[in-house]
Amino acid sequence: MKLKRRNFILEVIIGIVVIYSSVLIVLFIFQRNLMYHPDENNYFGDKLEVEIEKVKIKTSDDINLLGWFHKKDLKKFKTIVYFHGNAGTLENRIHKLNRFRDMNVNFLIIAWRGFSGNEGKPSEKGLYIDGNSAIKWLKNLGLFEEDIIIYGESLGTGVATEIAQHSNFAGLVLETPFTSMVEAAKNFYPYIPVGLLLKDKYKNSLKIKNINIPVLVMHGESDQIVPFWMGKKIYEIANQPKYSYFTKYDDHMMEYNDKLIFVLNTFVRSLN
Repeated sequence: MKLKRRNFILEVIIGIVVIYSSVLIVLFIFQRNLMYHPDENNYFGDKLEVEIEKVKIKTSDDINLLGWFHKKDLKKFKTIVYFHGNAGTLENRIHKLNRFRDMNVNFLIIAWRGFSGNEGKPSEKGLYIDGNSAIKWLKNLGLFEEDIIIYGESLGTGVATEIAQHSNFAGLVLETPFTSMVEAAKNFYPYIPVGLLLKDKYKNSLKIKNINIPVLVMHGESDQIVPFWMGKKIYEIANQPKYSYFTKYDDHMMEYNDKLIFVLNTFVRSLN
């Protein structure tokens, strides 16, 4: 009787180990499908109220990226290069871009590889190449680093902090930033050794220490995807000069209302 019970317990333990190991294998293989969502659509029907030129930006590994470029006055105004998050097309950001019309800025927003019809598959290394290619494209227009403001949204903050390190860009805007992708993933998979499995780690909290240009951190306390404490920590460890826009009720997709635009516009004007 005792032997049967021991064998049963052993079989249960083995079964749990097999199931858990299988889950780990599946998560490891398909992790980028869980991280990047190019086909997700959170917004529909927004109309562009600012003139843009659709441009193609060739990367160093020969991928053509779709970009939207708004040129108001390259010599007179700063240019925002916008790195979007892990989901959706450029159209999903129209409601934000429309508010840039109220600001004296030029802007370039690019779609990552694998997004908005672009070739390639997204990865941390690939997105760094994409981001640097956008900067190179702007420099080929005659812009210098001090003419450019780096703007990262959610996952895009990982690219923004990578590129802004040891640089002389005019400024850096981080909207709903995370400390690292490992810590962000632990929030959803607390019983998974994500530190061992994760390929794309985006270590924002380490890189922010290497940034010595003005930084604006924006985050809502009600964020259900990237916990608010992460944005607050990024702000706390960032070097001066730094500014924050923290709200009580904003979720992960912050409301682009007059308050946010006032803060963003004030930050941009301070860089001139």
